[in-house]
Amino acid sequence: MLKSHLKFNSKDGKRLILIVDDEKVTRDLLGKITENDFEAIYAKDGEEALEKIRENADILSLILLDLKLPKMDGREVLKTIRSHEEWMFIPVIVLTSEEKAEVECLELGASDFILKPFRMPESIIARIQRTIELFEDRYIIQSTERDEVTGLFTRDFFMKYCEQFDLYHPDLDMDAIFLDINHFHLVNELYGRETGDEVLLHLADFLKELRETTNCTVSRIEGDKFLMYMPHGSVDYETVSREINSHFDAFQDAFIRVRAGIYMNADKDIEIERRFDRAARAANTIRGDYSRFIAFYDSSLHEKKIFEERLLNDVDEALKDGQFYLNYQPKYNVENDDPVLVSAEALVRWNHPALGTISPGVFIPLLEKNGLIQKLDFHIWEKAMEMAARIRDDFGKKIPISINVSRMDLYIHDLIRYLKTTMKKYDLDSDYIYLEITESAYAEDQNQITETIEKLSGEGFTIEMDDFGTGYSSLNMLADLDVDVIKLDMRFVQNIKSNEKQEKMVKLVLDIARDLSMKVVAEGVEEKEQVEFLKAAGCDVIQGFYFSKPLSEDDFIDLVKKA
Repeated sequence: MLKSHLKFNSKDGKRLILIVDDEKVTRDLLGKITENDFEAIYAKDGEEALEKIRENADILSLILLDLKLPKMDGREVLKTIRSHEEWMFIPVIVLTSEEKAEVECLELGASDFILKPFRMPESIIARIQRTIELFEDRYIIQSTERDEVTGLFTRDFFMKYCEQFDLYHPDLDMDAIFLDINHFHLVNELYGRETGDEVLLHLADFLKELRETTNCTVSRIEGDKFLMYMPHGSVDYETVSREINSHFDAFQDAFIRVRAGIYMNADKDIEIERRFDRAARAANTIRGDYSRFIAFYDSSLHEKKIFEERLLNDVDEALKDGQFYLNYQPKYNVENDDPVLVSAEALVRWNHPALGTISPGVFIPLLEKNGLIQKLDFHIWEKAMEMAARIRDDFGKKIPISINVSRMDLYIHDLIRYLKTTMKKYDLDSDYIYLEITESAYAEDQNQITETIEKLSGEGFTIEMDDFGTGYSSLNMLADLDVDVIKLDMRFVQNIKSNEKQEKMVKLVLDIARDLSMKVVAEGVEEKEQVEFLKAAGCDVIQGFYFSKPLSEDDFIDLVKKA
């Protein structure tokens, strides 16, 4: 690990130097020469010198070292200093009357050489001052060049180094590699920061060994993220990936895996940082996939990125021009023999003027990821409220509309005020609007989400847990949350006809919901047999193609009129 060397001064503000000489007269003479500019401490032999270094290494700026010392001579002291991880960068000026020893001492790591007897005190001060300045300047540069934990290049220095490398090797094909440790934050949380640093060092040591055999360049850019710039064809990446991960097999009790994204034959016509962005994009395609630890960038990822950037840039214009519109999927109460239209779910669609119909499965996660989902949600909510008011005014009916409330929406501090203000605009009560909250949102920050939902419920809103059964469900969750309706995910429903265990599971959920005074809506119901099973099992409401596909505004109005 590299030392920060932030403290260059001793307690009185002067640089601290260590004078090592077995002759008291020499120690006193050097102390007198340096006393105006430096604070000096002294050692009379090699062993005492090492003890003084050990006690003052953090603030020691320079060592004046005589070669001929009792107990341990100056050469051994110098070797020990240069082999010690914490001391190796402290500058040493050798004092000797042996002119021939100059080359030997410089090869051992001495910074300078002063001959005895001392002729010019001013020259000694100048040499000490210059050596310390070089030493401190070196560490200022080192602090920007090297990562403190691993000793690898920092991000900025790495990028500049790669640019220079390309200038001198324009015809050499290079691969840009991004490495990330899966769930590294859990290592810090479960085992502590010290263990986390050990993990980083463990990976860094492996990459340093790889650097020795492949001439690659390595950086730790932040946290648990590393970059490598590798001559193409140097290694087999599948093999290296296995070696990296097996490298951690015996590491304490933690299950640690490293995923890699590789941009092979990186295009040198694009900026160096963008090359590694592409490698990172490849790595992100296998995030959460524990069967794969390596992914390669291809043109389809680039095309996807361009497509997504265009969608993000077009959102504001799309909202302004009405490109986003709503379809309404009816929900039918099936408790009696004749199904009854009781509500509908608002489903957003995007008709892009150039790209055509964009799937909600594409643009909704994209907007959530980039913090734009609230703009769309506000638009959807108001359109849905407008529809609920129109049905009431034109037909005298109350058909509640379910609107989706994203995880990000639940963190809006004035969410309730916004909803009530918009509803007031259309003279609606809270029972005209149902709030659908995706089940996975509850797992993000359950305390925060629970508190917000309780407030919404207290204002009279009906709360629906959407996508129940997709992976986060638990009986404790149902017991703890203020939820009125469970919406069984379509995947929960689709296999009930052919899967006996699935049938039992659905019946169990319906029994639990009934005991907790919750209603159940089954989504994605497409077949008569599914309807009959759900009715017999006690399901309250059914939504799906069996009754109706999502309808345009006009078609939904016609349906209400007929109902």
